[in-house]
Amino acid sequence: MKERNIFFLLIGLFIAFYFLPVGEAWLDNSLLSGFGLLHEYVTQHVLTCLVPAFFIAGAIAVFVKKQSVLKYLGDKAKPWVSYPVASVSGGLLAVCSCTILPLFAGIYRRGAGLGPAIAFLYSGPAINVAAIFLTATVLGFKIGLARAIAAILLAGLVGLTMAVLFRGEKKDGEFIVEKDETKSVSKVSLAIFFVSLVGILVVNGLQIDLIIKILIISILAIATILVVALKFDEKTRKHWLSETWSISKLLVPYLFIGVFVVGFIEPLIPEQLIVDLVGSNTIQANIIASFFGALMYFSTLTEVPIMQALIAKGMSQGPALALLLAGPSLSLPAMLVIRQVLGNKKTIAYVTIVIIYSSIAGFWFGQMI
Repeated sequence: MKERNIFFLLIGLFIAFYFLPVGEAWLDNSLLSGFGLLHEYVTQHVLTCLVPAFFIAGAIAVFVKKQSVLKYLGDKAKPWVSYPVASVSGGLLAVCSCTILPLFAGIYRRGAGLGPAIAFLYSGPAINVAAIFLTATVLGFKIGLARAIAAILLAGLVGLTMAVLFRGEKKDGEFIVEKDETKSVSKVSLAIFFVSLVGILVVNGLQIDLIIKILIISILAIATILVVALKFDEKTRKHWLSETWSISKLLVPYLFIGVFVVGFIEPLIPEQLIVDLVGSNTIQANIIASFFGALMYFSTLTEVPIMQALIAKGMSQGPALALLLAGPSLSLPAMLVIRQVLGNKKTIAYVTIVIIYSSIAGFWFGQMI
């Protein structure tokens, strides 16, 4: 079913491009932009971000006991435990809206409740410590502090709202693992394995010297390979790789298609028009900023220089915060993938809630300063 959807989408894109007037400047620019963004995404994010995230998601499905997930993140867990745990664990990763998706799918299929899983999904890109510090440094302390506080609050609020809206609904069977299998890997080996994979994600998001970053990531990658080669038996390795592949083939096509579409439409949006629409702190301006941010793809930390340019051209502080809250946590590629995990109804609800809450936070901030 999923492969058929992808096939028809690709056919639709081919037909659309076939009938477009070839040689026109706008089309050439859009095509170059689409392939350019896709190339940038593949070269800069797949190896050091997406691949470790898929391996972690597969490892969660194999090694993390379902009872542990249910205890801290399940529907029956105490909300004052599950939501802080989900928000903190997501926020520590400092990843973009696409890299968090395999991890979200992993904990969701292991039994995490919808609310905590959504809190984790939102917090990963939104509560990015490096991005928050960069925001305060480049855009000012007030907006940096507002982003930090609002992102933490919104992670819980978005998750709670989704949990209330869809209370009592069951997950799709595809994302439920009914039983845990006995694992032969020691706790020490698993700790090294998980720390190494998560470390690759964390180190990749740090603003440090490139040579030092490559060295640390290489050491962590070697540690992971050694654990897998020496401590995993053949059955465990196959199970882990099978789960990793299962999640990867579900998510990757939609990510790549979504990234290309975002790159294709970016040149078609007049920047000055966006600035004109969000030049004052009105409800309408904040909604437009949130909606625009929700559609665009921002790789980790790139939203800050983009916002700096828009603010310099007249963008109001309120809409700027609204975009900073909605943009990193959502994107068109992310929406396409979330739809595969949650379905149409929950995806539309999640996107709408993020846009509304981001708009309210932006408007409130704009009124206070």
